[in-house]
Amino acid sequence: MSIEVRSFRPSDAEQAAFVWNSVVEEGDAFPQEETLTVPEAVEFFQSQSYTGVAADTDTGEVLGLYILHPNNVGRCGHIANCSYAVRPDVRGRHVGSLLVADSKETAREKGFRIIQFNAVVATNAPALALYRKMGFSQLGTVPGGFRTKDGRYEDIILHYIVL
Repeated sequence: MSIEVRSFRPSDAEQAAFVWNSVVEEGDAFPQEETLTVPEAVEFFQSQSYTGVAADTDTGEVLGLYILHPNNVGRCGHIANCSYAVRPDVRGRHVGSLLVADSKETAREKGFRIIQFNAVVATNAPALALYRKMGFSQLGTVPGGFRTKDGRYEDIILHYIVL
């Protein structure tokens, strides 16, 4: 399988919504509780500073995606925030690494100087390992900062990387 990371296209919306909604429905990584319809997905992904899509170059299937946008405004507007989602059946195949690497490059190109993650759930071991491998530093922990789908509260760990 050959994978390219490219810009989101409206024709990706159905598959991208599936990938995004899979993470939302799992209820242990994204803060969102509502899934996206296909029209909402088009609007949401196009409203970001950038949405990158990891696609299988042979089949065109969307395997994962990321959104990139400012973490704040004004004097803190040079800090980006990203969220990553990988289709459940292809996790562990380094799609996330490709997405994170691309997001770092794209953030630089768009004038961001830092990427900050506000809410990496402490129980998300694969994400924590990936971010460590990709050079992110842990900033601190917010005890009980994330409410899981089943109502438990888990710690969140803030991360950042200087680009």
